[in-house]
Amino acid sequence: MKALHIAATGMRAQELNVEVISNNVANMRTTGYKRQRADFQDLLYQNLRRMGTTSSASGTIVPTGVQIGSGVKTAATARIMSQGNVAPTGKELDVAVRGEGFFQIDLPDGGTAYTRDGSFERDANGQLVTIDGYTVQPGIVIPEDARDITISAVGEVQVLDANNAIQVLGQLQIARFVNKSGLEAIGDNLFLETESSGAAVVGNPGDAGFGDLMQKHLEMANVEAVGEISDLIAAQRAYEMNSRIIKAADEMSATTSNLR
Repeated sequence: MKALHIAATGMRAQELNVEVISNNVANMRTTGYKRQRADFQDLLYQNLRRMGTTSSASGTIVPTGVQIGSGVKTAATARIMSQGNVAPTGKELDVAVRGEGFFQIDLPDGGTAYTRDGSFERDANGQLVTIDGYTVQPGIVIPEDARDITISAVGEVQVLDANNAIQVLGQLQIARFVNKSGLEAIGDNLFLETESSGAAVVGNPGDAGFGDLMQKHLEMANVEAVGEISDLIAAQRAYEMNSRIIKAADEMSATTSNLR
């Protein structure tokens, strides 16, 4: 009975849906996390009576036909790149992007990754790095005796030196993408450029098409607890309904088997 296999695809789809939701909930407090959504498509159809064919010698056209579907499949786990809430932290090396743009990060293999997580630190050499020690492009070094580190909305990094003079250390740049949902997540709050995302377009914060920066703030995850709970309940009910279909199909098969 096809209903068994069709309902099984529905259960598998909702199982994956719950996995996506659970990952969103697990990352509710992850800085710069972007939630995902499971998208589904129907599977191939069996045409028992094809629409548009003739049904008589006079050329009568079949208006609808008879098609039997074979279930559902997961088409994508789309990443929702909307802005998360920006929360104050009071830490001078915490920076949030407000609007379009990603910080550029140098990877150990020489590649470039991108992140919305602006919780930066200084390494032993004064270099501006991520919490994993990866260098933030374009490589800003903060002197040991520097005071009152200021990162402006347009990305200019300034400090007061030992003589209380303002010293400009460099300019932070950010990157944006034509299709930022096409970026590949690799963990550690990092993304990689792909063919789907398109090439990175680099510019200064505040330029046309780019967001600006907020020092002493961090962008929170864009996960909404109420929405995730609602989605979880809907997925649970869909899973339950598919399991009932399997049970009903099994009972129908048992009835057929018991016929004398």
